[in-house]
Amino acid sequence: MISIGNRSVIWCTSPEFQLSDSSSLPEKLGFSKFSVSDCERRSLRPHDKGLRSSFLAPIKAMEVSKTSYINGNADTIPDVRQTEYKANDNELMNGSNGVSGKTLCQTSTVGKSTNILWHKCSVEKIDRQELLQQKGCVIWITGLSGSGKSTLACALARALHSRGKLTYILDGDNVRHGLNRDLSFKAEDRAENIRRIGEVAKLFADAGVICIASVISPYRKDRDACRALLSEGDFVEVFMDVPLQVCEARDPKGLYKLARAGKIKGFTGVDDPYEAPMNAEIVLHQEGVVCDSPSELAEKVISYLEEKGYLEGDLLTYTPGCGTSV
Repeated sequence: MISIGNRSVIWCTSPEFQLSDSSSLPEKLGFSKFSVSDCERRSLRPHDKGLRSSFLAPIKAMEVSKTSYINGNADTIPDVRQTEYKANDNELMNGSNGVSGKTLCQTSTVGKSTNILWHKCSVEKIDRQELLQQKGCVIWITGLSGSGKSTLACALARALHSRGKLTYILDGDNVRHGLNRDLSFKAEDRAENIRRIGEVAKLFADAGVICIASVISPYRKDRDACRALLSEGDFVEVFMDVPLQVCEARDPKGLYKLARAGKIKGFTGVDDPYEAPMNAEIVLHQEGVVCDSPSELAEKVISYLEEKGYLEGDLLTYTPGCGTSV
């Protein structure tokens, strides 16, 4: 029997296994050699209890394996259902046997997903942050169309990159090219658009990345829902406080003109409301025609991140088993 990956393999020197040159198989690769009498000259069958008890008992993780390879042919064998047992990486590495029923875990229902179980890994957010020497967070840039959200996002990403910090931008239009291309601009779809972006941003922050979300996100409750996904302090709301008339005068994509002509319905600021943040961490004002450059605005955001310790890897201290202190 030959298995794939880190599992042990059994090599029997019987002609019925049709190994053309058994002597050429290097033992250092992990093959175990048995004589014909040991194999009892019988075919290997995945459900043969006698064979499993004599040969497979010492092999780690075989109880959760789904496939056995016999003479190069795959044959499915029963596996432990996730609804009955959750084997994390520590248990598999230590050879724990979870099929005894002593470590049964309760599954849950989330939304329309039933019988699911969260699998915890020993490599956690703190470990990734230590590797990157930064703290994962979400910088959520909100404001009217034409307020400069995407421009600020790019300037901020460039400035952080020059400091050796890893970022990723989730731009509202870019995300609608792929992940959210099935969504319209109706109120319910806009809410789902923000929910998806919030969930993806959460994953980036958990990976230790500084995620920059640049989206109009006009509804306050949707932004607050995204904030609630993250730990306290890991959601930094940046409000581009630019008057509607200034944004409309810029009109970089010509959308305000189309909206005023009635060719676009439900356009934020024209015939759909924008709910300004009540307690944004950073507010970038522009009252007149003159405004700060994108790089100057980016430095204001960076100053906030530095003050809160998001860019300083040496502020992260970690003691195994004791969590994080900042």
